[in-house]
Amino acid sequence: MRIITGKYKGRHFDIPRTFKARPTTDFAKENIFNVLTQYVDFDGATALDLFSGTGSITLELLSRGCAQVVSVEMDRDHHHFICECIKKLGDDSCIPLRADVFRFIKSCKQQYDFIFADPPYALKELPTIPGLIFEKGLLKPDGILVFEHGKDNDFSSAPHFVEHRQYGSVNFSIFRS
Repeated sequence: MRIITGKYKGRHFDIPRTFKARPTTDFAKENIFNVLTQYVDFDGATALDLFSGTGSITLELLSRGCAQVVSVEMDRDHHHFICECIKKLGDDSCIPLRADVFRFIKSCKQQYDFIFADPPYALKELPTIPGLIFEKGLLKPDGILVFEHGKDNDFSSAPHFVEHRQYGSVNFSIFRS
């Protein structure tokens, strides 16, 4: 796993082979972040990474200058790996939480400039996640949600939808509050 740009550009982290998570590919990550430059100024932003998995997006957000990144991952080993990566960077701007994303969304009182959500594609609740985020008011005004999903999901008629991008088998739906 590699950080694409920013102050930690080029840093590599070896993901244990036992991990079930599939990190967003470098190709897809680089392309979606290129698109996001027209929507978000990451420098000083507050960000939330839901279903963090390997922490690839969390680390990219830290590298791009976010003032705070909250990383939510339920799996114990994945959470530990994210904590180790953050420790190696020596960056105290991240709050890695080991928590259930749905419980976190229900109890969260903070608003964010940017939210990235990458749930397991087979998760039966996947289609409800963007609606929950808006229902709970987790985005600041003009905040951006990037939702990664499989090809079988279409959010183009959902409230707050802005655009869809596809890179190989990776699909992103972008929403704005």
